[in-house]
Amino acid sequence: MQSKTHSLLEAISNIIIGLIINITFQAIVFPWFGIHIPLHDNIMIALIFTVVSLCRQYILRRCWNQFTSNK
Repeated sequence: MQSKTHSLLEAISNIIIGLIINITFQAIVFPWFGIHIPLHDNIMIALIFTVVSLCRQYILRRCWNQFTSNK
């Protein structure tokens, strides 16, 4: 069973990598759809979704660990 700290560290490392990929691809894909925003706004949008993703991933990991430890 994973510790809470390990779950959080795993989620954070995954999210940081996802954040970098997300900012890069938003800068590429947004213009395809006529969305032209400054880099600062692109980063802020990515950060908002990153926080949501971090919370989701951490909660799911903790629930999964709880579920699998009860078997």
